[in-house]
Amino acid sequence: MTCKGICVRYKAQKPVGTGRYASGQRRCQICEIFIKWEGLWCPCCGYRLRTKPRNLKYKAKLRARVEADSIEAEAKAVEVESVAKTTKAKAAKTTKGKEKTACQYCSKPYVFIDKHQNKCKKNPDNE
Repeated sequence: MTCKGICVRYKAQKPVGTGRYASGQRRCQICEIFIKWEGLWCPCCGYRLRTKPRNLKYKAKLRARVEADSIEAEAKAVEVESVAKTTKAKAAKTTKGKEKTACQYCSKPYVFIDKHQNKCKKNPDNE
């Protein structure tokens, strides 16, 4: 098959600061164009899209960049997890802020002491 011109709609601009493959762009060898396309096949000619460079030197560069990005993402995830744990611990401490008063009959602490004392089994008025 040959290029039908459909790929021009998906033409990708060259990214600044990163490589084309590292930023998710793919290359069609038939259409000779880099496109932003999620599929494995070219929407224009139906040939398979390249996701990695052919040159060994640039393959190594891409691999190093992908590994560095994954390590950075892991570190960020661990950091977010630790922040979430500390906020949960703080939230747990603040929810138990209501004062508990001891029952005069059974000496157990309760938040709603008057409600408990009316139903307390050791209360002589209930018997």
